[in-house]
Amino acid sequence: MKRMAIVLAAGQGKRMKSKLYKVLHPVCGKPMVGHVLDTVQQVNSERVIVIVGHGAETVKSYLGDAAEYVLQEQQLGTGHAVKQASPLLGNEVGSTIVICGDTPLVTPETLEGLVKLHESQHAAATVLTALMDNPKGYGRVIRGEDGNVLRIVEQKDCTLEEDAVHEINTGTYCFDNAKLFAALEKVTNQNAQQEYYLTDVIGILVNANDTVLGYVTNDVAESIGVNDRLALSEAEQFMRERIAKRHMLNGVTIIDPSSTVIGADVTIGSDTILYPGTMIKGSTVIGEECVIGPNSDINSSIISNNAIVKHSVLDHAEVGQRTTVGPFAYLRPGSILGEDVKIGDFVEVKNATINNGSKVSHLSYIGDATVGKNVNVGCGAITVNYDGYNKSVTEIEDDAFIGSNVNLIAPVKVGKGAFIVAGSTITHSVGENEMAIGRERQVNKPGYAEKIRNQAIAKKNKQL
Repeated sequence: MKRMAIVLAAGQGKRMKSKLYKVLHPVCGKPMVGHVLDTVQQVNSERVIVIVGHGAETVKSYLGDAAEYVLQEQQLGTGHAVKQASPLLGNEVGSTIVICGDTPLVTPETLEGLVKLHESQHAAATVLTALMDNPKGYGRVIRGEDGNVLRIVEQKDCTLEEDAVHEINTGTYCFDNAKLFAALEKVTNQNAQQEYYLTDVIGILVNANDTVLGYVTNDVAESIGVNDRLALSEAEQFMRERIAKRHMLNGVTIIDPSSTVIGADVTIGSDTILYPGTMIKGSTVIGEECVIGPNSDINSSIISNNAIVKHSVLDHAEVGQRTTVGPFAYLRPGSILGEDVKIGDFVEVKNATINNGSKVSHLSYIGDATVGKNVNVGCGAITVNYDGYNKSVTEIEDDAFIGSNVNLIAPVKVGKGAFIVAGSTITHSVGENEMAIGRERQVNKPGYAEKIRNQAIAKKNKQL
């Protein structure tokens, strides 16, 4: 049976008190609507329609061609929003999921269970429900003697008996597509809010003697719809716990999950250890048997097997096998480290490739450069890549030795096996196996230090 999905993402989200459109607020580094879209795609939805309204262009820009779009120009209720998809889906035959773009915690497993129940029982509609100890504020799901759903009653309309029900409506549904759009034609706005409610479809289907089922999620967190910053924080916490649990079950050691932040799209290999205070974000991929942290900040980077990253920041960088980074290093975008490389404390690398076996151990800057294999870069050495107008490239070939406090004024090339004497400022290329010295000859002046001190004392006494 063909599966389709409608994602409701047209609301403004005034309670967020934000310039950012509500469904674009991130949970574990990914906008909420991105989580929802991933979920409906993982249950094999052949067509995904996103209903947009406020911030439509921003949402479309983020999701791109991953969905089709319909504009809800006026927000007149959830039923009205779904009805906007009629020109695209009205003639389709199959199952249609309806889900809100601010419910990032609904899992593909739960959604698959919902759809399978719906399709196996040939239901007209199936409601995703949850059992809550304290259901205050949620619409109650009222079932008949046969266990089927009779109606959904909002909190304010509950009788005492209905108010005691603990099963609530999460706002996620699966419908027979044809019956959904036929019922939407009968929904009216004769209510206090003068809006068209999707929940009215349930009553219409029941009155037509169609089967309406309820599917209970085993994780009440999936019922969270994010309408304000408090709910956003709750969703973040639940998602973080879920992500950490998944990685630990896949063989990753997380010393302190409560202080470790892992983004939704991060991949980590088995036997890797994450130490406290570490943040791993974006599309980062970490290999097996790595050691990360403590207190490292890694964004959209690739870290290969057996690498070590301590107390460092990596942003769109690549780290080869058995390479060590840190403590207190900064790999900026475009940094590519080969295998068995050492990047030590207070080293910054930007838009540079450092090949296998090379070392930049401490207090150096390597920017806009290519460093060959087995190169040693001494303490305080820098590539001077910017003249105030243009960036230029430094090239250091294999087996070269760069002494401490060397300035390589780009563009410049250091040949294979070359030796740059400590303290040199290199403005011209150095050939293979050459030694370069670029510093003034030292001059010692006997007694001059004492003369300077005496002059300074005399000047100070005169001022007094």
